[in-house]
This record gives sequence, structure tokens and C-alpha cells, in this order.
Amino acid sequence: MEALDRGLVAVPVDDGVLVRWRLLGTEPADLGFHVFRDGERVNNKPITESTNYLDPEGTTDSTYAVRPVGNGRAGGGKHNGRKHVRGKRGGNGSDRKPGMSESVEVWDEQYKEIPLNKPDPVEGEDGETVTYHANDASVGDLTGDGTLDIVLKWSPSDSKVNPLDGYTSDVLLDGYTIEGEHLWRINLGRNIQAGPAYTSFAVYDFDGDGTAEVTMRTSDGTTDGTGTVIGDPDADHSTEDGRILEGPEYLTVFDGETGEALATEDFEPARGDVCDWGDCYGHRVNHFLPAPAYLDGERPSIVMGRGYYEKTMLAAWDFRDGELDVRWIFDSTDGNEEYEGQGNHQLSIADVDGDGRDEIVYGAMVVDHDGTGLYSTGWGHGDALHVSDFDPSRDGLEVFQPHEYGTYGATFRDAETGELLWGKGDGEKDIGRGMIADIDPNYDGAEAWAGIPLSDDGLSTWTASGERIRETPIGSANSAIWWTGDLHRELLDHDFLGYDEGGYGHGWIKKWNPETEELERLKTFDGTRSNNGSKGNPCFSGDILGDWREEVIWRTDDSEALRLYATPHETDHRLYTLLHDPQYRVALAWQNVIYNQPPWPSYFIGHGMDEPPKPDIELVAADD
Repeated sequence: MEALDRGLVAVPVDDGVLVRWRLLGTEPADLGFHVFRDGERVNNKPITESTNYLDPEGTTDSTYAVRPVGNGRAGGGKHNGRKHVRGKRGGNGSDRKPGMSESVEVWDEQYKEIPLNKPDPVEGEDGETVTYHANDASVGDLTGDGTLDIVLKWSPSDSKVNPLDGYTSDVLLDGYTIEGEHLWRINLGRNIQAGPAYTSFAVYDFDGDGTAEVTMRTSDGTTDGTGTVIGDPDADHSTEDGRILEGPEYLTVFDGETGEALATEDFEPARGDVCDWGDCYGHRVNHFLPAPAYLDGERPSIVMGRGYYEKTMLAAWDFRDGELDVRWIFDSTDGNEEYEGQGNHQLSIADVDGDGRDEIVYGAMVVDHDGTGLYSTGWGHGDALHVSDFDPSRDGLEVFQPHEYGTYGATFRDAETGELLWGKGDGEKDIGRGMIADIDPNYDGAEAWAGIPLSDDGLSTWTASGERIRETPIGSANSAIWWTGDLHRELLDHDFLGYDEGGYGHGWIKKWNPETEELERLKTFDGTRSNNGSKGNPCFSGDILGDWREEVIWRTDDSEALRLYATPHETDHRLYTLLHDPQYRVALAWQNVIYNQPPWPSYFIGHGMDEPPKPDIELVAADD
């Protein structure tokens, strides 16, 4: 896994400056730290119970660094996460004490504004003006310096969801450092339609060289970050309805630092006969779900899913030594008929059977690490999916899934075997939203709820054991975030502004109050917009800086910048960085797949939780 730096971040708060940093997965759980302000140590004894420090003397003019001390320091180099040489973009430098982190300045606000190179408007197919807005983002170490950078998708205003005909303008992908340096731009071209199901992408270090790559489906006319065109630059495979139902498709791996196309091969899963996927006009054939997965337990492969309403296919690829090779292909029409129609608008990757190798949780079905079907429940397609240890009283992982149709409205199952632990509803209504999280200390494990979007006509709220604790769902089911100082998760969503405002909204964080049984607003992200109407997603959310709490990235209302928000809350809980839990880290890469979902680790986080397992990982730096 990635050899990360400390991820040090310092934000102004009401009573000083909150400084937060990473405890790496290779370090002793009780490793101590000293905090330095402007070169002078500010704590009296090593910090061993958390990985944050509230400095009442700090100001926005201060600078901070941290250094590990005590057990496990081993000279500092290994446990700093980076070798003490200069990397591609500055490295750690050689003028600091061993183990000392990079110094960081205090943010001016509780967010960092990252300027964007916003694309100019273009002319649409019918002569209309098409504008661009920042959309889904992902993170990875694009430059090999131990810091996570950002890959951002630009969505044109004529983007279409799959059921709709119509030409769309080009989709663009940008690479940015977290400081806002624009690294490259990829133009997917006229033969890749614009829309959430067409253009999901994965950012990960697929070849294990210490820097991340970007992979996705491409076609004739895709232009990489160096200006090189893939395939035939003049080809136009669109129908008179603006759909792309023929012509070549490729899988391309791009260099994370330059955007150069490193390898391109004919795409698998292949399109074949469009009608096999559930319709003949091109809706169901064009749903693509990429993700990294540790199929051999050591190095990540690329998993690419296609289809889920009827015909369902997955292909696993290895990117090794600059080449792409197919590892296996799973096809529901090749002796796997019970797997048809069981996929979701997203997927999850997890080691569900505990053998050290990842499986693909593809909605109501699971494909084993070797490309064979592990099981299919037959409970049908759904719009939301959550996989983690939600019930710590039983062994293994669980899956919570609302269903668009089928036997149940929502199910809670054993992730390894598919055994139904409980099911709710009769499957007659489209239960389009569902969330599970430990939000209430009155019940063991996580609480789950599901309902019909934008309506009170839905299901209920249950404990992890299936006991109903509320007659109605809790008032938000789009996403979740660890934001405050306790172990409960908060809810991440938006205030829908209406379709006259583009169908977007203002983001917020709310916390469940178990005494009043109401959600209480903690934060409103003024000046920003969500990416879509009904689901209210930010560009990205997850643990990318500081301690184990999560950050969130929203676009500004004019898409001239991204805003990276960090928690202002102090905590006395210490966890390894979630980035070094393989299931959680992979989840950050698949988060942008069609209907975005929050990332989950491989263990339970919540009140009364056990000590998390120490990650069994080996770190790879670009300098190695």
C-alpha cells in the first residue's frame, strides 16, 4: 500500500489551532508524538492517546510539524512513511531531524480552497452553449511524494443519464496536486457519452511503483494528458439519437503525474449484442463499474463491471510492467444465470471470506477473487450498498442493501455466505435510499434505515439485529462521515435547491441526538454545491488528511475551485489512518462509481468498539 507522509493539517478553531496527523498502519499503536509550533515543542510529554493536539497559543500565522518519539521510532525513517531523500516533488528534505514531518501552515479557514482550471464553454450539438461544472473526484498519490492528490471529472451541462437520448459534449478529467497545481487534462472525446454511468474512473497504484495511475473506459478520439490521441481521431460512432452503440472500446491506464496513456487494450467486458443487456436502445449496456481489488492478496488488480439489470459481466485486469493483461472474465450468461439482474448502481470490494484476497460485492451477488461466483441471493438490483462489520456481536462482515425490486425492500446478510440475517418490506416499492451507521449509543452495533427518496412513504429504522426502533427512516440516507470527536458517524447530505437551480443543493453535516431523536445540524457548507439533485453528493469524502476522521470536498457554486473541509473537533480516540485499511482505501477509489456511497473499513467503528486490528501491509514508496 501507499507509503504516506504524516498528512499533517492545522485548522483555526475558536480556542486556538487544531493540529491533526496520521498514525501509519505499520507503526506501534502507542507510538508517541511531539508537536512543534514555529520550531519549538509545545507539548510537555509525548502524545500517545490520540493523533491530534489543540494548541491554544496557535494562530493563522503559525507553522506546525510533528515528530514520533518513543517505542517503534527506529530512527524515524520507516515510521515517517517516507524515505529521507527527496522525492519527485520535494520529498522530505534532508535538513530536518529524523522522523520530523514537513512543516505546514495553518489554514486561513476551516477549509482549503483549491483553484481549478475551469474549462471554457463549448457549443453543443444544436448550437446551445454548454458549460462545465466540477463533478466526482478521487484521490491518489499522483506524484510519488506521499501526499494524496486529486483527480477531478468535469461534467458538461448536456450530460445525460442512461435512459435519455441525446448528444453530449466531451467529458474531461483533470489531475491536481492538493495545493492546486494543475498537472494534466484528459479529454475522453466524442465517443464516450457524458453521464454518471458512462464515465466512472479508478485512481490507484495498480502496478505497485509508489505512484497512482488512472484507469477507465476510453474510445476513438480520447486524448491523453500529453496530447496523444487514442485510436482514430476522426471517428464518430454516435447514432442519430446521440448514443454510442458500436465502435471500439478500450481500457486505458494513464500515468498519474503526466496523464500519459501508458497502456491501452480492447475493453473487457465487451459490448457484444446490445440487446443482451436488457434493452436494445443502449440504456443497460452502458453501465460501467471500475474498482481496484487485491485478488491475489498482494498487488491490486483492476476490476471492471458492466451491466446489472439483466446480463452481468466483470473482467479483472492486471497492470504489470507497463502492460495490461486479463486475469479472468465473469459472465452471467456463461453458466451463471442466477447472477443476472443482481448488481447495483455501485459495487464494493471486501475480503468477505477471510482468505486474505478480495471479493467483489456486486449488489445482491458476490464474485470470488478467482472470478467464480461465490453466491447470488436472487433478491434483486438496488440503489445503495454498504459492506462492513456492522454487527460486532457476530463474526465477519455484513451487507446492508435496499432493493429497487425483488423479494424484500431492504436486506441485511452475511457477507461471506449470503445468509439472510433479516429482510424488511415486500419488494413492491422502489426503496431508493438506505444508510447504516452507528449513530445511537442506546443500541449495539450500527443502526440501519431505508426509504423512498424525497418521500415519507418508506420503510423503518432497525438495529443491527433487525429490531425496529423507529416507525420511519431517519431523515437522511445519502452519505455519512466521521467528523466529531466521538466514534459515532454523522450524516452527510444537502439541502435540495430545486431544479430551477440546476438540481443541486447546499451540503451539510448533521448528527443524531439520541435524547431528542432528531438530527442536529453541525455544519453548512456555504458557497458550495452538490454534484446532483436526489443524492446530494459532494465531489469526494473520506480520510485523506490528519487523523482517522474524514474530510469532504465540495465544489464552489461557480466551479472555479474545490473546497477541502477538515474537522474542527478534537478527539481522544486514536485509530490507525483509515487509508491503511485495505478495504477502506479501495473504497475511496470506487466511491465515484455511478451512485456514490460512503467508504467503510473492514472493522466496526462505533461506541464500545474493539481495538482495531493492526494492518498487515507493506508500504511502497516511489523512492524504493
